[in-house]
Amino acid sequence: MPAHRHLVPPLAEKGHLKLTEKELRDWGEALGRALTPPVLITLTGELGVGKTTLAQAICRGYGVKEEITSPTYALVHEYVGARSAVYHIDLYRLDSPDQLTNIGWDEIIASRAVVLVEWPERAGSRLPEDHVPIDLDYVPDDPTRRILLAG
Repeated sequence: MPAHRHLVPPLAEKGHLKLTEKELRDWGEALGRALTPPVLITLTGELGVGKTTLAQAICRGYGVKEEITSPTYALVHEYVGARSAVYHIDLYRLDSPDQLTNIGWDEIIASRAVVLVEWPERAGSRLPEDHVPIDLDYVPDDPTRRILLAG
């Protein structure tokens, strides 16, 4: 997959961003509008930090019209975007990278799509090096804000 780091909206160039949930959604929609497939974006952070919220915003910005839900139990959701398919993958429930074969990982990664992966560390060595990493964390002493660091 080609490098898309230059497509990350300019806000991220400042490094760590402290964002409200609305600002996080706005940032994600701007990123979605800027994407050209194929691109793999990884979303890391603790439970409840906003990974799915950000994935939903990216999908909306990319032109997905249908309801975007968490793939925690299904593991993979596929959506129709304006310019390609969008795969939203949640690897939280995987025990090992070997299980990626069962969800069609290799085919998804090789497709000309936008691929959003939550809990990418569970993919181990099967995670391609060429991806856009986005890390989310809580702002200490302010639970209403998130810190975002994009690659």
